[in-house]
Amino acid sequence: MLLYIPHPYPTEYNHTLKMTYTYTLFSCNLLFTIFLIKFVTLPMVYAKPAMFLQDFHITWSDSHIKQLEGGKAIQLLLDQNSGCGFASKNKYLFGRVSMKIKLVPGDSAGTVTAFYMNSDTDQIRDELDFEFLGNRTGQPYSVQTNVFTNGKGDREQRINLWFDPAVDFHTYSILWNHYHVVFYVDEVPIRVYKNNEDKGIPFPKNQPMGVYSTLWEADDWATRGGLEKIDWTKSPFYTYYKDFDIEGCTVPGPDRCTANPSNWWEGAVYQHLDPMAGRLYRWVRLNHMVYDYCTDKQRNPVPPPECMDGI
Repeated sequence: MLLYIPHPYPTEYNHTLKMTYTYTLFSCNLLFTIFLIKFVTLPMVYAKPAMFLQDFHITWSDSHIKQLEGGKAIQLLLDQNSGCGFASKNKYLFGRVSMKIKLVPGDSAGTVTAFYMNSDTDQIRDELDFEFLGNRTGQPYSVQTNVFTNGKGDREQRINLWFDPAVDFHTYSILWNHYHVVFYVDEVPIRVYKNNEDKGIPFPKNQPMGVYSTLWEADDWATRGGLEKIDWTKSPFYTYYKDFDIEGCTVPGPDRCTANPSNWWEGAVYQHLDPMAGRLYRWVRLNHMVYDYCTDKQRNPVPPPECMDGI
């Protein structure tokens, strides 16, 4: 219930007060909306998080990956000798993948923590990317997403996270079904790539993809376009993972799985963003987006066709 309390201010102040009240009410509603999405409204159909070795194996520099909590969590390390990485044991065609990550703290400029899906088919690969770009101490942490279809990428979007992702674990998820791909941060949608094949726009639907993650040095581009270099005196750099969760159709596997409309990720509630999620999506893009290939007129004088259709 809202209480109306008359203000004893002159008329000329009323418009300013109304705007301030409206903004405050919007902010409160937004925080309440985030609470509802995180704790109340999302259908809880996800599987119990797995042990690391249940679904994954180390692909790069096993000396730099350490299992914690009896295999429930892992630590990745980057130093001047090497980065490291891991991958899923299986490939999947549609579904949802999620994990909790705590990123490199402090001065992480030049480092990249990547969490992505990839078909591993070279020139015709499909790929869905989260790339967390390190920062100088005190600057916001950026996350870059990208979508490759049939080998074509260059669809980068970048947002500054609205929290410090190095203080605690946060959940990063990719939902992939026949209707769209959605990237989530703590169940808040930050990017949607719709299936617009009927308009001649490629959509990743034929190639199964594995799940990958790496921690590596990329100071030629990662922080402020390569202007900020990695400070090796701050190494080693650490990233932490837990609550590994993959639900999807394993390939090779039953053909009927990928075409089954009864898979929970194909359900009506997951075919589009509901009004609450849509509101959060627009809030993120209005307040936290710092780069969008769709509006980069130097790269794309005419916006690519997938940019014209919203969510």
